[in-house]
Amino acid sequence: MRLLLEKRSEHSHTMVYLSPVIAIGLTLVTGAIIFAFDGLNPLEALYVYFLEPLKYLWTFAPDDLWSLEQLAVKAAPLALIGAGLSVSYLANVWNIGAEGQLTAGAIFGSAIPVMFPEWQSPLTLVLMLVFGVLGGMAWASIPAFLKNRFGASEILTSLMLVYVAGLLLDWLVRGPWRDPGGHNFPQTIAFSDWQLLPSFDGTLHIGTLFAVIAAAALTVLMGRSLKGFEIRVLGASPRAGRFAGFSRKGAVWFCFMLSGGLAGLAGISEVMSTVGQLQPSISPGYGFTAIIVAFLGRLNPIGALVAALALAISYLGGEAAQVSLQISDKIAKVFQGILLFYILACDSMILYRPRLIFNRAPAAVPAE
Repeated sequence: MRLLLEKRSEHSHTMVYLSPVIAIGLTLVTGAIIFAFDGLNPLEALYVYFLEPLKYLWTFAPDDLWSLEQLAVKAAPLALIGAGLSVSYLANVWNIGAEGQLTAGAIFGSAIPVMFPEWQSPLTLVLMLVFGVLGGMAWASIPAFLKNRFGASEILTSLMLVYVAGLLLDWLVRGPWRDPGGHNFPQTIAFSDWQLLPSFDGTLHIGTLFAVIAAAALTVLMGRSLKGFEIRVLGASPRAGRFAGFSRKGAVWFCFMLSGGLAGLAGISEVMSTVGQLQPSISPGYGFTAIIVAFLGRLNPIGALVAALALAISYLGGEAAQVSLQISDKIAKVFQGILLFYILACDSMILYRPRLIFNRAPAAVPAE
């Protein structure tokens, strides 16, 4: 007996959009079971993890407003990267290395304040952002080139480059870029003034606007432009795309440059706001979590913006649960992994029909 997945001739479009809701519901149920086995009250634990970060919505207490601001700050890099990955995945270009492109963008953009610490002007801010985007694009160009030139799997090459970027960052902050007055800590000098993103009230910075602008721009690109049509056709039917004269190699370059540039922008934005300097760890795994954001948002840039807010709750909830419930902060990654599993499982059931096949015993050969 074996299990076979048969592709459905037709699938429900309603279920395509209900799938993320079902996946979130199953994640909550699984989370309650995990908390119960850990000796915690499941309802209380779920409240702390998923609802407490949003309590300003029903208390309107000024002291609770900060959690919504933190939610927007954590959602911004997820939305930026997730929107770019949504376009890539629609074209069947599997960029799994956004975390490395985020790190490369942070390194490239931070080169300006590290090498010219006294340079303070609006141009400093602009160039840091531009260099961040270029850094992410440069790092993404490596798997794009290997894919087009040698047919190498972009999944493997982009993923392996994540660790290369991480090691490069670690070497820089412990070696040539280390702050000489930093008491031997592995970090660069602290950025200041025009080397940081302007903020609205000290917490919420303009980097959150980058995510909204990127989502809106990509929505227009995918729905109103020839390039968006080309990406959708190549993703749905590569053969039809070739007949239409669309370039597969061109699509690979475009998708990697787009998603890598947005990841680089997310990286330098983090350094210029939340982190304030380069250090060995500048991201809690935004580049990997953004993969979940892309699928949860149905590979739609606006959907990625909404999904980013949902995933940002897992980071805030993880921090709150660590303090209130005395559990590991790694629980956030557990919930993210469970959510991704259920999303993929629900999508598989929508597109494929499970079927059990029973192996029949071979007929006996009659004796002569």
